[in-house]
Amino acid sequence: MKFIDLSIPLINPDELIFDPPLGTPKVEYKTHETGAVEMGFVFPKLKPEHLPDGKGWATETITLGTHSGTHMDAPWHFAPIQDKEVGKKKALTIDEFPLEWGIGPLVVIDCTDYEEGYILTSEDVDKKLKGIAHTLKEGDIFCVHTNAPKHFGTKEYINHGVGMGKDATLHIVRQGVHVVGIDAWSWDAPFTLTAKKWKKSVKEQKPDTSIIWEGHFAGIDLGYFQMEKMMNLDKVPPVGATVYCFPIKIARASAGWVRAVATIPD
Repeated sequence: MKFIDLSIPLINPDELIFDPPLGTPKVEYKTHETGAVEMGFVFPKLKPEHLPDGKGWATETITLGTHSGTHMDAPWHFAPIQDKEVGKKKALTIDEFPLEWGIGPLVVIDCTDYEEGYILTSEDVDKKLKGIAHTLKEGDIFCVHTNAPKHFGTKEYINHGVGMGKDATLHIVRQGVHVVGIDAWSWDAPFTLTAKKWKKSVKEQKPDTSIIWEGHFAGIDLGYFQMEKMMNLDKVPPVGATVYCFPIKIARASAGWVRAVATIPD
């Protein structure tokens, strides 16, 4: 069995950039030498020379948001309610993620042939699924491969990729999919590209509110969980792999970091 890592690292922005300035994580590394001093606070009169090579533990302190790195959004991120289509209820938070949804058949559609910022429709999804001879079923974990990974680690990453429209998102969820993912910064089209469309509609005095965060807002009608900032979706087959994606359990949170991993049978 082959394992494929589908998650980007939590890393300082001076090494790789995956988020705009306000959303970048900060990792502070403490050395083994510092650890030797800290261990003295726990063990009175302990000196570095009492430790192997004078070194103690290494630790890190991380400052980040729940949407840093590869993460999973909960319906609570989209709105305080979900499932208006079938019976409105309070939106689930990430600590309420059903564990049985964290393992499932991985289905990947390749959308690198679309122009940047293109919004996929339900017809586009069906066409892509037909191309890989797959019909979505209950429990499939549906992921979208875009051109965004070509810009991994640069400030341009957030400006690339396609978006999943409200129509396309609901079409996927209605077929029994509970978890989706994308290797772009967002399930929706890049904000910079959507903002241009918005400004144009405002200038024409016809503000088009339907384009604002439409893929996310689909969760108001039907709740679903989504992973963003994935990687290596081009290294797994369109169908046939299994994905494991359990979010960190953060009380009442809108998202949680996830180490998504795919397995491919030998």
